[in-house]
Amino acid sequence: MKKLKNITHYICEKCSDPNKLGTTKLNKILWLIDCISYEKTGKSVTKATYIKRQYGPVPKEILEVKNELQKEGKIAIRKDFVCGRIVQEKLISLKEPDINGFTSKEISLSDSIIADICFNHTAKSISELTHDEIWEAAEIGEQLPLFVVFARNNGEINENDISWAKEKLKSLYNITIN
Repeated sequence: MKKLKNITHYICEKCSDPNKLGTTKLNKILWLIDCISYEKTGKSVTKATYIKRQYGPVPKEILEVKNELQKEGKIAIRKDFVCGRIVQEKLISLKEPDINGFTSKEISLSDSIIADICFNHTAKSISELTHDEIWEAAEIGEQLPLFVVFARNNGEINENDISWAKEKLKSLYNITIN
């Protein structure tokens, strides 16, 4: 969880305008960093477990990570309210992040994704982009293994893809799906 925590802090630092980074964008940046890294190298950057939620993939551990960063005084979380309910959380870095555990390629990949999402997307537009065939194939609350990114570029998912994915789930996570 250390890498997830450090990259989360790094994202807050790099997206310096607090009006440009809320929880939705943070979750999508993390998802895309891990998906693209997994596609290119076979490894995720954060090693997070992603869960399907209403607005797209979310790292299972993100609430704990944000709370720890806030308790350690590394980030502040500003909550914007409308009609008495939270509309958006804004994440603000308060200290320099620790990026010693990351390769230059991981930082470069992260920088390009952060810049694109923070400054070229709204929370709604990036959520819509992550509601792809991978997200559609899962149920709310279900885990989204990163190897499913390989199905994204191949169009329709067929029986061979499903068989391969079931074998991967069994070999990697000891999960059997009928």
